[in-house]
Amino acid sequence: MKSVIEKLSPTRVKLSIEVSFDELSPHIDGAYKTLSERINIPGFRKGKVPSAMIDQRVGRGAVLDEAINAALPTFYSQAAKENDVLVIGRPNVDITELKDKEKLAFTVEVDVRPELTLPNFSEIEIKVDDVKVADADIDEQIQSLRTRFGTLTTVEKSVATGDFVTIDLVATKDGAALEGGSANDLSYEVGSASMIDGLDEALIGLAAGGSKSFDTALVGMAEGEQGTVKVSVKAVKERELPPIDDAFAKLASEFETLAELKADLSTRLTRLKEMEQGAQARDLLVEKLTAMVEIPLPAEIIEAEVNEHLEKEGRLEDDKHRAEVNEEVKATISREFLLDSIVKAESVAVNESELTEYLVRAAARYGMSPDQFIKEVSEAGQVTTMVAEVARAKALAQVLGRVKVVDKSGKKVDLEALRPQNPAAVEEK
Repeated sequence: MKSVIEKLSPTRVKLSIEVSFDELSPHIDGAYKTLSERINIPGFRKGKVPSAMIDQRVGRGAVLDEAINAALPTFYSQAAKENDVLVIGRPNVDITELKDKEKLAFTVEVDVRPELTLPNFSEIEIKVDDVKVADADIDEQIQSLRTRFGTLTTVEKSVATGDFVTIDLVATKDGAALEGGSANDLSYEVGSASMIDGLDEALIGLAAGGSKSFDTALVGMAEGEQGTVKVSVKAVKERELPPIDDAFAKLASEFETLAELKADLSTRLTRLKEMEQGAQARDLLVEKLTAMVEIPLPAEIIEAEVNEHLEKEGRLEDDKHRAEVNEEVKATISREFLLDSIVKAESVAVNESELTEYLVRAAARYGMSPDQFIKEVSEAGQVTTMVAEVARAKALAQVLGRVKVVDKSGKKVDLEALRPQNPAAVEEK
């Protein structure tokens, strides 16, 4: 097989491919076998029809068409690999010459990932936030612990924001009760806005034994429609928080004193903010590189992705939303092109343990078992996508190690001390 590449634009190439009939022969044999199983000829069993009889019945041209259709993806993939192009999108194929028993020639026009000129990473400086743990940060953690170890006490009072209530709910539409529209003995924190629109406003001012009806958008029963919900208060409770002292420290932690607990919280918060520096440095580097590097984008692919997105939402005619989605798609593709160029420049490869670690972490994010997640990913044909994500994260971590990272006070940040052993974990933060 011979192939020649012609660059039509930074994101599109034309491959001219010529194949000898010796290379096409296995596909022609396969075409005869396929056709012999399709056609019915008296006196011959399916799959046992001689080639000469097939030529006579359907014509040599039909055999060649079958062989070429089967062979094109193989020769096209081989040519793309030989010419070191990373193809994207659907190829446009044109048969330019076919001489039976001599040769096949065809061209393929296809979008490709552009060749990007990457900067010298060691000359790049990224500034991240300082690590500062304020007293207010520690107080917030203490307050969270107090809330966790607080107790609820029933009180005789009107409902106010922050109270906990035990309530019954009944939903109706046009005066008729809805199936599945009632719930009893629900515990709810007033002001959390975590249940039904309008519930908080209806509850405030009620007391145990009181009730109130309000109009709201129904959820679950008649999704998206307006209805009426009656809420009845059965009990009002206040959360009593433990005092902040050494006894609280013993209750809420393994420490004996409040001072020890606060010191531990300070250490943990410092470490967390240091890890956030690493994630911030990663994001800022991608942002800076996207601005620095000229990244050509394939217009047809962007338009196709935008249309697909809008069609799923039923908003193909929404020009304002189209503009927003167009910018989002362009940003996503730019980022992928950038990171894939870094993967190639850094010769990054992904091993089995790195991929497995990534899949295990992803399974946890989706609340699935690793085996179930891996099965679904495989059945959906997404393993290659996952490998690409791990490679991008690994490449980004690799070049980030050569970038100068300082905080806003000018202090150098040691990312090596922060980076997890598996670079894929950095991408998931």
